Amino acid sequence: MKINFQYKIAIVTVLLGTQFTVAQKKDENIGTEVVNVVKPYTATISDAFKVKETPSLEDDETSKKENIQYNIFSFPVASTFTPSKGKAAGVDKAAQEKIYNNYATLAAGNYGNINAELFVTQTLENNNYIGAMLRHLSSQGGIKDLVLDDKFSNSSLDLTYGSRSRTLSWNADLGYQRQMYNWYGLNPLFSENLVAADRDAFINGIDSKQTYQNISLGGRLQLGESVLKEATIKFNRFSDAFSSGENRLVIKPSLGLDIMDEKIKVDFVLDYINGKFDKDYNALTELKYGYTSFGVKPSFQINREDLSVNFGAGFFYSMATESGKNKFFIYPNITASYKVVGDLMVAYAGAEGALKQNSFQDFVQQNFFVSPTLGIAPTDQKFDIYVGLKGKLANTIGYNIRGSIMNEGAKPMFLRNQFSFSNANKNGYAFGNSFDVVYDDVKTVSFYGELKADFSKNVSFGVNGTFSSYTTDTQAEAWNLPSLQLGANLDFNITDKWYAGTSVFFVGERKDLKFVQGLTAVYPPTYGTETTTLDSYFDLNAHVGYKYSDRLTFFLKGNNLANQNYQRWINYPVQGVQGLIGANYKFDF
Repeated sequence: MKINFQYKIAIVTVLLGTQFTVAQKKDENIGTEVVNVVKPYTATISDAFKVKETPSLEDDETSKKENIQYNIFSFPVASTFTPSKGKAAGVDKAAQEKIYNNYATLAAGNYGNINAELFVTQTLENNNYIGAMLRHLSSQGGIKDLVLDDKFSNSSLDLTYGSRSRTLSWNADLGYQRQMYNWYGLNPLFSENLVAADRDAFINGIDSKQTYQNISLGGRLQLGESVLKEATIKFNRFSDAFSSGENRLVIKPSLGLDIMDEKIKVDFVLDYINGKFDKDYNALTELKYGYTSFGVKPSFQINREDLSVNFGAGFFYSMATESGKNKFFIYPNITASYKVVGDLMVAYAGAEGALKQNSFQDFVQQNFFVSPTLGIAPTDQKFDIYVGLKGKLANTIGYNIRGSIMNEGAKPMFLRNQFSFSNANKNGYAFGNSFDVVYDDVKTVSFYGELKADFSKNVSFGVNGTFSSYTTDTQAEAWNLPSLQLGANLDFNITDKWYAGTSVFFVGERKDLKFVQGLTAVYPPTYGTETTTLDSYFDLNAHVGYKYSDRLTFFLKGNNLANQNYQRWINYPVQGVQGLIGANYKFDF
């Protein structure tokens, strides 16, 4: 029996509706059932399939790269924008101070003090130049309670002629110096026990004047692109008013070579000295001395980032031409530095030694009151071992601290000469008012510290100090060597026209010998010696200046402003408060 399609649809609809009605019928009593849970349910995540970020394509046509060509289609665009012209900001430019090649200084003060300087230089053709320096410093004396003359003078003239270029520089020098001093350090003990007439005769019979003269001739050569880097030569003829004479010739060539990153350097030295004194201190025999030393100091430098090391040694041969023995010396010459914290902290160390030639001229410049009866010999500086630290505490504050141990053989020290009425020497230096030079093996332990600060372009400050401890071999003391030395200075610009500054230095106690009168003999009296301690002292100095123009400056200087009546050497007091007023003038030809 064939059923129509529409009837089929109706029958299906009736059945679905009946089923839905039965399903929605609610049974109020669904019963009970016990469920036992054997294991808690644990959810798991099945492995996921990750699609590759860059799928692998095996289609040859798809994998081919297309060549893409870029073309820029440009066309003009009209613009009405017109930029305004820029204008530089105004800057206040300080006027550059003109530098003059020449100057003259003249000043005068109490005690009849005169200080004068004249420096002139002129540039010639072909980079040549010529220059001259004239200096004069003198005083008429006047120290209180002195019985001998204490005036002095120091004059010198130096001439130079040379040439400068990129590859070659040289100069020739000629100089003359004349110095006059008095052995005024007479012990009052020698005249206190004399009657007035005898005392006057005794004092008037002492000619305390001494005059030194020096003629120098030298030259210097510098080569920019050569194995011979530098060479110097200097000859001195030194003499005095007591027929003493000394000749000295020093030649120092220096070779340098750079191999890869290493620097190799070789220094040579030839030091010849020959001299004589007319009489020894007892006026008995003539004194002669002469030494010729040859030295070579090879070294090479290694630089590795923050580390710099210099390895070297010194080989010296000293030949005695008058008296003494010929000797050969070997010295260390090693230095190193390491930047611990850049330029803020640099550690350095070294071990160095040298053969130092002493001379009559050098001793005079250290102590003008030596007698012309000295023993001259070289000093064997066996080693100087030191370690230190230097750097910056801030951009404007620098420091340097150092400790060292030095061992010197035949180190010279100044010791006051003895006096005796029976002495055949009646020269002006033979009354216990001059100094001899004694030698001894001395070990020195020292500590040094320095601090410098530029607080601004107008204020600068510096302070330094050295503490030393000496151990002698045969001498009872380290004569006239201070254990403590301090120094400080402060300079500042008050305005563009005014400037000022001050400095102070302190010298600790020293040891020397003093005369004591014997208690047994009355006349003629007898004298002995005993060790004495010279008091420490400080010296305060200051200056102020006014720049009247870029050429002319006026200044006022004061020395020993604390008016310390100290003795640099035993029985040699210094001048009190000293004032000096003067002017400095700069000019060009």
